Amino acid sequence: MSPYQNLIKNTVLLRSFPPEKLDFHIQNNDFRIHSYNRNCLIHLEGDLCTHLEIILRGAVAVERIDESGNLLTIAEFYNDDILGGNLLFSKNPYFPMASIAREDTVILEIEKNLLFDLLAESPSFLRTYLEFVSDRTFILGDKLKHYVNKSIRECVLNYLEYESKIQNSRQIKLNMTKKALADRIGVQRTSLSRELAKMRDDGIIVFDSSSITLL
Repeated sequence: MSPYQNLIKNTVLLRSFPPEKLDFHIQNNDFRIHSYNRNCLIHLEGDLCTHLEIILRGAVAVERIDESGNLLTIAEFYNDDILGGNLLFSKNPYFPMASIAREDTVILEIEKNLLFDLLAESPSFLRTYLEFVSDRTFILGDKLKHYVNKSIRECVLNYLEYESKIQNSRQIKLNMTKKALADRIGVQRTSLSRELAKMRDDGIIVFDSSSITLL
């Protein structure tokens, strides 16, 4: 546990827990650490959720396969994000989608009963936990709303408008390949390339190898 002690203590969620009690649980090895290599499967769709998971390092993608067989990346989570928080105390605590490690990833696991005790001990920790769960549930719901039953163009525009807000620019810098972007939107790379060309011809965007600009 010691190599990750600073990472654990500096996570946004656990920073709200009393430090002396957090130290006790770390020293007592009450938390479990799992490491995943890039592209390693973390959860299958339908897996039982038994732990709260906190990403200490790396990136995790939540994915589903649509009716046409296309792989759709619903959301990506990074350092400090949580997995399973909205499922753990549910009457139906099963992961609705698969999750994989986008890069080498380290995850902290807190068992359900221990988490319940921690939440009961600390009102500030409980408040932060509820905020995290609410925010992550909104993110997943918003992503699904954007992508399900929409055309390729609508999916591309939703993605570009979202990134434009995040990057605070009409010129969206691409931090991924066209293949990765196609996977995120849930279409084949060739279909994405054709649609981008049509959108350029229609005067909606211009693009090069590293960016797409909304006109």
